[in-house]
Amino acid sequence: MKIRVFLAFALVIALAASPVFAGGRRAADDVIRIAVAFPMTGDNAEFGQAFRVAAEIMVDRHNNAGGILGRQVELVIFDDLNSPSEAVNVAERIVSDRSIVGVLGHFSSGPAMAAAAIYQEYQVVQISPTASHPDFSGIGDFIFRNNTVINVEIEAIIDVMVNQLGIERVGVISIMTEWGHTAGNIAVDLVNAHPALTLTAHEQVLETAIDHRPAIANFVNGGTQGLIAIGMYTLYGPLAIQYREVDANVQLFGMSNAYTQQIITLGGTAVEGLIAPVSFFSEDDRPEIRGFVEEFVRRFGSSPSSLAAQAYDSMGIFLEGIRQAGSLDRVAVRNAIANISFPGLTGHTTFDANGDADKTFQKVVIRGGRFVPFP
Repeated sequence: MKIRVFLAFALVIALAASPVFAGGRRAADDVIRIAVAFPMTGDNAEFGQAFRVAAEIMVDRHNNAGGILGRQVELVIFDDLNSPSEAVNVAERIVSDRSIVGVLGHFSSGPAMAAAAIYQEYQVVQISPTASHPDFSGIGDFIFRNNTVINVEIEAIIDVMVNQLGIERVGVISIMTEWGHTAGNIAVDLVNAHPALTLTAHEQVLETAIDHRPAIANFVNGGTQGLIAIGMYTLYGPLAIQYREVDANVQLFGMSNAYTQQIITLGGTAVEGLIAPVSFFSEDDRPEIRGFVEEFVRRFGSSPSSLAAQAYDSMGIFLEGIRQAGSLDRVAVRNAIANISFPGLTGHTTFDANGDADKTFQKVVIRGGRFVPFP
């Protein structure tokens, strides 16, 4: 009797932990299931949770209008911890579940690329709203990104430096991750290639580091006028505070992921003046953007970043691709997405032959404790 009870209990636990279950119930055959795989816990959970909320808003909008192909859409949430090894584990679970049509994920390039090889092998569509490594989309024809390659962002920053601010001496600081290493080297190459710019230093720091004074000393000694910071929001606050202690006038530049309330919370007045390129600005008065922002704030508690808006659009692309395919066949969905023309909040999206989306950047700056358009 005890053995039967134990086995029954073990079966319940196993089923509850399975991605076939959502909200404690087995998904019905008439539900369209899409995986969402981001860091839901850990240092980058703010991004993952924001992406999940953005995707849910898009799904709820469609479900409330009758769903897609007469079916309701259900998200299956996975936590990849922003770790390449855990992303591989998540990808293996996703591809083994034939009821999952595709996956929205992953966040940074390292996990996204580690998982992409598995999605490609099993012909599961992957759309990342944020992976910017140049080689990501080249992994295969089932791999898409709804953001720009990292060099496009950095070129937008350099344009501001040279043509609007007259900066000549530039430093680069980047975190020691796959994405940070690649983006940092691209920034260095672009600065070195520009005839109006001189690279003062390139410093690499641990993602978890909080003391950046040794790196800052090298930038100051080199006469740095503008600093390109390549990292997550946890980099910007401490970096800005410590830099202002020795040079209050340095111009700070962030990547698109710097557009988040978290860096203002962490950096306070020290991040005033930071400039970043974005594909979406939450203060835009267009009704479709106002509606998304208001619903996001209601659910998440703060305004959406451009990355969250890219996740929202990416889920919209998934759903429109399924609608145009007219079925849940993974190959048909892939073909529809490859040829899609989607009028999103982050710009009108089409994909090139590599699966890359073009984005037009606007620039924002922190003034008075909030992001405003630059200049």
